[in-house]
Amino acid sequence: MTHSVSLSRRTLLGAVGLAAAAVAAAPVLAAPASAAATTDRGYGVFLPAYPGSVDAVRTAGAAVGRMPELVTWYVAWSTKTAFPLAQVQEVTGLGALPEITWEPWDPARGTAQSTYSMASIAAGRHDSYIRSWARAAAAWGRPVRLRFAHESNGSWYPWAVGVNGTTASQYAAAWRRVVNLFRSAGARNVQFVWCPNIPFAGTPALASIYPGDAYVDVVGLDGYNWGTSQEWSQWGTFTDVFGAGVSELRSFTAKPLVLGEVGCAEAGGDKAAWIADMFAVLDAHPEIRGFTWFNAAKETDWRVESTQASLDAFRAGVA
Repeated sequence: MTHSVSLSRRTLLGAVGLAAAAVAAAPVLAAPASAAATTDRGYGVFLPAYPGSVDAVRTAGAAVGRMPELVTWYVAWSTKTAFPLAQVQEVTGLGALPEITWEPWDPARGTAQSTYSMASIAAGRHDSYIRSWARAAAAWGRPVRLRFAHESNGSWYPWAVGVNGTTASQYAAAWRRVVNLFRSAGARNVQFVWCPNIPFAGTPALASIYPGDAYVDVVGLDGYNWGTSQEWSQWGTFTDVFGAGVSELRSFTAKPLVLGEVGCAEAGGDKAAWIADMFAVLDAHPEIRGFTWFNAAKETDWRVESTQASLDAFRAGVA
């Protein structure tokens, strides 16, 4: 999900895309009548107040009765932000893994921009900036996740394949160059997370835009149940949302799998039941190592505390 501009992009998915995913997904992820609990699954969170207020992370953890094991936030290249050591230290100090979604663009300029194109990254025109992060990360030395150029199978980012002239080969070459620069700087403490959006009608096959196991540490998948919060959307179960994408990922890589962004609307169904079902499915599928909840009121109210019932369901799930 993009976090600096409003999202009209999801109109491109529509009910048809969700329905198609539901048909393909149904057999893939399901919760049996009795699922053994998974105790080592990581719980992550995105909060609009972080970076900024580390107390917001503590408050979120207290609200659900468990501190998150991962905190994620977003950094656009146009800000020229240095490696965010202070935030990385803060999050690590909370006992959580810091994850930075590193976005090569200027969020104010939409998808038609060339400054941070995949071709320019692959050609080395941003090596100085990348190396500055790599050196700082290596000096830090402790685990950090970098979710670079995520949702590259969508149509709302300039680095996405088929958008802004970006080709699959350019995307892969840019990704590999970034990883190689970090490795050459000795930043082996950085885990690279390749995280597409859930597939929908018209998106490229995930395998066709994958940089390769040698350049990826963790694979992810972003997906939301929009319910009826938008005129084009409809309610879908957790399996409807993620099943087809998980199956597709597992068809070409066995890398550790997480859900990079998860959210559920209130409109159109029972959000508390959706959350309870999510945890039941995850308990039955320990191959999904963790998930990050997008805890913000944005296009709709994705927060776990959108109602008391939703909060109670989440508390029960992470307990």
